[in-house]
Amino acid sequence: MTEERPDPDAGETDLDRTLARVDHIILATPDVDDTADRLTTMLGVRAVAGGKHPAWGTRNALIALGGQSYLEIVGPDPGSPPQEPPRPFGLETLSVPRLATWAVRGRALEALVTHARAEGVDLGEVKHRTRRRPDGLLLSWVMTDLTAPRADGIIPFFVDWGETPHPATTSPQGGTLIGLSARHPEAESVRAMLRSLGLGIEVVPGEEPELIATLRTRKGEIELR
Repeated sequence: MTEERPDPDAGETDLDRTLARVDHIILATPDVDDTADRLTTMLGVRAVAGGKHPAWGTRNALIALGGQSYLEIVGPDPGSPPQEPPRPFGLETLSVPRLATWAVRGRALEALVTHARAEGVDLGEVKHRTRRRPDGLLLSWVMTDLTAPRADGIIPFFVDWGETPHPATTSPQGGTLIGLSARHPEAESVRAMLRSLGLGIEVVPGEEPELIATLRTRKGEIELR
């Protein structure tokens, strides 16, 4: 007689599998310090400075959302000269914080870009990036193009940290990402693009694109959008 073993994936939803692959979510803001202060009140932990992105004229602060994902607060670096092209996420004109986009862990990104293009999803080109932490350690990673349109940020970009220490391992723990959803004027099309990438989050029709993340924190559940 063959012993039946429980299926480890039984009961697991598309959202569960997608959340397990989330590398980070990006909260764009006109003022990193002010947003970090507000999140300290909401989460009970203070975001740690991550470093600067000279190519974009930005800097960030980070809060871990478990061992493999984190929240990245991104805003203009006051010490950076005017950028050409402009900073990402519409930071030049942003007046309030907003959840701008998300990133998924990936490998063989060149092949992924080719697959996505065949499915009608433009992830842009694969790029190599670096950032130096305040303690001097140089982080190095590859990623798909952050500035590609990607359905107004509802379609994620992909990142491979390689041998670099993952930022979640050196950031204060602020909670757990337990939900991710979106609104978009072309919701059906966006859902199809996500499926072609093996991802599944709820996308409902809405007049304006909006990404919504739900976090479980020591102070209860909160939404970022």
